[in-house]
Amino acid sequence: MVGLRPPYFFDTMEGTMYKVNRTIQITSEEKVAKKMAMLLTDLTLDLDKVGYHLGHSNPYLWYARAVEVLEAAVYNKEVEQLNKWGEYKR
Repeated sequence: MVGLRPPYFFDTMEGTMYKVNRTIQITSEEKVAKKMAMLLTDLTLDLDKVGYHLGHSNPYLWYARAVEVLEAAVYNKEVEQLNKWGEYKR
């Protein structure tokens, strides 16, 4: 292929080969957030029934963690609006 650099480069000063890794690292938090977003965007899903089943599975553990996630989402959305307009817009 013309114009593409190989993943291995030769260092003329040291006389050694080295590889440049250019992969984008996605954290497990980003993966979970994307999965949650994909699940919640399904318009055929009855969210009331989902809440019912979550409430009967392990009520306190999931509820405390879900509240933490939602509070973080609200905070970050407000910070985004503050940064965008220089003041809070509601």
